[in-house]
Amino acid sequence: MEKWRDGQCLAMSRSPLTVLTRAGFIGYGLVHLLFAWLILQVAFGKPTEEGDQSGALRTLAEQPLGKFLVIAVGVGLAAMALWQAYEAAVGHRADRGNERTLERVASVGRAAVYLYFAWTALKVYKSANSSSADKQQQLTTDLMNSSGGRWLVALAGIALAALGVGLIWYGVVKRFEKHLLIGQMSPTARKASRRLGVVGYIAKGAAYGIAGILFTVAAITYDPEKARGLDSTLHTLREQAYGTALLVLMALGVAAYAAFCLIQAKYRKVDAPDVTSAVRSKVSA
Repeated sequence: MEKWRDGQCLAMSRSPLTVLTRAGFIGYGLVHLLFAWLILQVAFGKPTEEGDQSGALRTLAEQPLGKFLVIAVGVGLAAMALWQAYEAAVGHRADRGNERTLERVASVGRAAVYLYFAWTALKVYKSANSSSADKQQQLTTDLMNSSGGRWLVALAGIALAALGVGLIWYGVVKRFEKHLLIGQMSPTARKASRRLGVVGYIAKGAAYGIAGILFTVAAITYDPEKARGLDSTLHTLREQAYGTALLVLMALGVAAYAAFCLIQAKYRKVDAPDVTSAVRSKVSA
């Protein structure tokens, strides 16, 4: 187990979960890099896979050794989900009081996100052809046709928009730096991580924020077509004045986040338990 002092890691954990988690950040970065490429395809009106992270995974699966890479990414993301679930349960010990509570709640959200993408990777590996955007639209339609469903869709949109605002704030105030091993970074690496993190989180926040607004509009106008997640967000942006330029900027921002994920693979604080040792101890007992 890692030992912490003033939020800095003094001894890097070498547990299998830690290794897989760090590899997961590399896979997460690859997914976002492909997502940035899909955004560029939408920006210039080229036929492409679905414009979100699931489309990025399908694009990866179509490459040589693609299915192997998809399942490797899925395993890494599953490890990240397990790590964040552990953090939500007993982690963030360097924080105190409300600060620790907020961080543990945030870890619940991160665990859900990583688990969702791990599940998506598994479905892509199994060649599931259903579109996540179509599923979101169908779910929205079903909700709108139910009693009080439009209110639920509107609340989901508001929550998604709030997430987008939160991500932008997270980047602007450089909140992400508290989770990095700053003391082990060179001045160049720290400067790069700061710039990439700020730009990356602002770009992701803008994408999710606009998606949330479209969900809310879908509920108000009873138009499920607008509730197709990030894919709808990208195509809606392209139809606006200067839409192509905005999408290019968003693609660059998402690519910056992908690069930031690679930095996290080395410098993120990962306080993960040695699951293998724990299982062996129980078996020997």
